[in-house]
This record gives sequence, structure tokens and C-alpha cells, in this order.
Amino acid sequence: QVQLVESGGGLVQAGGSLRLSCAASGRTFSEYTMGWFRQAPGKGREFVAAINWSGSSTYYADSVKGRFTASRDNAKNTVYLQMNLLKPEDTALYYCAAKRTSSINTMTTAGYNSWGQGTQVTVSS
Repeated sequence: QVQLVESGGGLVQAGGSLRLSCAASGRTFSEYTMGWFRQAPGKGREFVAAINWSGSSTYYADSVKGRFTASRDNAKNTVYLQMNLLKPEDTALYYCAAKRTSSINTMTTAGYNSWGQGTQVTVSS
């Protein structure tokens, strides 16, 4: 498993941008599919985006498609989530997660066995 630490959350006005980072420990980071999830108060954990081991393929939830972009730098053991045109409904605790399987279009937590502690994103109207 890898250990994951998210950063970059904060308070932003609607229409603004944030970039989340997720730093991973371990020498095998490039073997993992990485996902981003979020959880708003009183709601379940929701899939946001996933990126394959090389960064050549990404997959997004419909709610963020065209606004969010996932990327990774395997030399830095880091995955990113660029969030633009933020909306109040994007407010949530954002998590990154890692899994060994290669599928990126499974929009569930299944298979993700390493999780970060989360970083809070709050979008004011």
C-alpha cells in the first residue's frame, strides 16, 4: 500500500479555482490507479475523478466534467486535481485514493485500498 496526504483545500468564492495535491509515499506509485472522491456533510462518499498509472487516461463524474482536471507526476509521486468554476455544491471533504487495478471508470470506492485523510474545500456563494 501507499500512504497518501492531500493538501490544497480552502475557502473560495463561487467561480473560483483551487488545485488539490495528493502526495504518495512508496516506490511503486506509478503502478497505481488514482482516484479523487468527496464527501459532503450527511452524504455518502462520491466519485469525482480517476487517472490511470501513466496519466494518459482520465475519467470524471458528470457533475465535474469540463470543470475539473486530474493529472499526475510520477517523478514526484503526486496526483493533482485542478478545480475550476467552482460551485457551492462542490463543497466537501476531498479524498485521494489508490488502487492496483487498472480500471478508471468504476465510479465506486471498490478496490481503492489506500486513502488520504482528506482536505476540506468550501465554496461560498
